[in-house]
Amino acid sequence: MTPAANAAPLWQPDERRIAAARVTHFQTWAAEHHGAPAHGGYPALHRWSVERLEDFWRALAEWSDVRFTTPYESVLADPAMPGARWFPGATLNYAEHALRAAADRPGEPALLHVDESHAPAETSWSELRRQVGALASQLRALGVRPGDRVSGYLPNIPQAVTALLATAAVGAVWTSCAPDFGARSVLDRFQQVEPVVLFAVDGYRYGGKEHDRTETVAELRRGLPTLRALIHVPVLGAPAPEDALDWSEATSGTAEPVFEQVAFDHPLWVLYSSGTTGLPKAIVQSQGGILLEHLKQLALQCDLGPGDRFFWYTSTGWMMWNFLVSGLLTGTTVVLYDGSPGHPGTDAQWRIAERTGATFFGTSAAYVMACRKAGVHPARDHDLSRVRCVATTGSPLPPDGFRWLHDEFADNGGDLWIASVSGGTDVCSCFAGAVPTLPVHIGELQAACLGTDLQSWDPHGKPLVGEVGELVVTRPMPSMPIRFWNDPDGSRYRDSYFEMFPGVWRHGDWITITDRGSVVIHGRSDSTLNRQGVRMGSADLYEVVERLPEIKESLVIGVEEPEGGYWMPLFVHLADGATLDTALRDRIVRTIREQLSPRHVPDDIIEIPAVPHTLTGKRLEVPVKRLLQGTPLAKAVNPGSVDDAGLLTFYTDLARTRGR
Repeated sequence: MTPAANAAPLWQPDERRIAAARVTHFQTWAAEHHGAPAHGGYPALHRWSVERLEDFWRALAEWSDVRFTTPYESVLADPAMPGARWFPGATLNYAEHALRAAADRPGEPALLHVDESHAPAETSWSELRRQVGALASQLRALGVRPGDRVSGYLPNIPQAVTALLATAAVGAVWTSCAPDFGARSVLDRFQQVEPVVLFAVDGYRYGGKEHDRTETVAELRRGLPTLRALIHVPVLGAPAPEDALDWSEATSGTAEPVFEQVAFDHPLWVLYSSGTTGLPKAIVQSQGGILLEHLKQLALQCDLGPGDRFFWYTSTGWMMWNFLVSGLLTGTTVVLYDGSPGHPGTDAQWRIAERTGATFFGTSAAYVMACRKAGVHPARDHDLSRVRCVATTGSPLPPDGFRWLHDEFADNGGDLWIASVSGGTDVCSCFAGAVPTLPVHIGELQAACLGTDLQSWDPHGKPLVGEVGELVVTRPMPSMPIRFWNDPDGSRYRDSYFEMFPGVWRHGDWITITDRGSVVIHGRSDSTLNRQGVRMGSADLYEVVERLPEIKESLVIGVEEPEGGYWMPLFVHLADGATLDTALRDRIVRTIREQLSPRHVPDDIIEIPAVPHTLTGKRLEVPVKRLLQGTPLAKAVNPGSVDDAGLLTFYTDLARTRGR
């Protein structure tokens, strides 16, 4: 949808909401103390935040009352990318800031944990602080020192939050995987960083079933020779192995938390790329960089603070879990859900929002569209009166998703702010998305985030407005990786983001920046559909095709062929009871031709049993493209990074039959 066709906003914040927003208060304060523009609203504030980058981040640190135990010498000593040096000389601790609310609101809930029974269990601020203090003391007793790696094989449960914060308190480096990852996938990640402690569950519950993980944990221990200790978290009630420490024992103490004061750029955690080709990239982000970036995102962009309840459906294997935990930085109650997104019914996540009183509801675009197709009525069937924002990520929210969410809440008296956001594991944040003081237009992200010099460039590095281009960030962000693990000369890091435009971050997405400053995401630029010189993101095609009730999910690939040809197949996973007959094929073609582009009608429409995804839920576009170009399976994709590796043989067989 073009901006011209989408001139009227779907939603507009009223004056009361704008006046109450934290970003409004910040702008007023920053204008008085740091020369920010007092007028012009968010667009003026954003311009200042990227033109006066150091002033913005200094102002944010002061306004957020960041505690530097030793002062910084400058805000940005070296702005070069990669390698920007933020706040040299400063020391601080992320966990100390995450637990600050315990002093003012000790008895209020810091965490609300929900499993598939949907009965919330509270952990108060004071209890969370006590557990972190006890566990940090235990980690030190086990010999864990600043810079050591501590790993978690844990679901989205309170123990995972405690373990992360205790690790950060010690100055060690956290890394985690969800327990639905198999042993090979976990070892591909953890072996790179050589952890000294492993937190692990005996199993987990999902979809109404119990899944034992004791053998997997034993395999992890055998594959991680650097481990000094296993801390056993008994989700299913199994006793701890003889040589392991039980969670209750590890957290039974009453020691006050001791927060190691570390350099601003000291590693906080290691996240992992999807690892669809080769080993996953081990992405290292800093204590100070994440602290500031998440304070900005959660307080100013998401407008979270004390009294809010912050839910996002995620697992510990996805950066959104780390982002969710950082809600604690703003004094917000964090809602943790451990279970299937659709159990016992498709409306499961809305039930959780009702039971926990969530005010900010985060989910995937795919979940929103699944609810729409299933005829779910969230605001009619559940009390969602406290939900003021529904945010989506993982893939672009289609226009129909915007309309459906708006209408579902509006028809039941709601005034819903819809925030489609986009960023990445690489920065553990968003480049564009939520702004509480701006209107929402269908199919568009509201604006670039503060301090993010987001641009759309053509292949020659020329900025574009109103045209599709490469997503680039031309000035550094504090949460950009300080390095990749085991990348001593930085070559893998440079090749990942700075090869096309030296000194400028190229993320690998196609975007349009509109003349009003909103952003449209078109999908990955390395899987872009290019027919007769007309480029289109795969997300645009999915949005159109998956409106058809017979299509559960789809996958479109553009394959450049050796002789100069271009083959564009569309793979469809059909809804129950649907048949890919001539009538349905004709409807798919007609829908794409009329609603999208006649040039992007697929060459073939092929039924598949399911769409393969990464373990974090992204469609496996680029590896499938490589398979269809004849790349051997072992070189095209790491099977351990795929939700169902068995689905991939279909594409290798197809490539072979096509004579590749």
